[in-house]
Amino acid sequence: MSVVTVHDPQVITLSDNAARKIVSLVSEEGNDALGLRVYVTGGGCSGFQYGFSFDETANDDDARIEKSGAKLLVDSLSYQYLAGSVIDYEEGLQGSRFVVNNPLATTTCGCGMSFSI
Repeated sequence: MSVVTVHDPQVITLSDNAARKIVSLVSEEGNDALGLRVYVTGGGCSGFQYGFSFDETANDDDARIEKSGAKLLVDSLSYQYLAGSVIDYEEGLQGSRFVVNNPLATTTCGCGMSFSI
């Protein structure tokens, strides 16, 4: 007798705030092809750091996440470090920024842009 295990891949999601901000910024640029690219690079005080940029080209290996008209692009290498994360947008006393709420991160730095696994 064999047992089949079903594994649901952990997806990356956009918060409502992040989706609204992406749509707003894309509208200001006047280029509907733009999507927010989130990526992970080596560096920062905790080992890895998050990066954000707007890109109008999706690569063949990019994950494409859409919500309420907002597009999020994640390359395949970065995806493994972001699986299960929520991309959010925060405004506060320290300014406004996109943030990653990453369940895989074991430690983060004070600014929230650097993490380790």
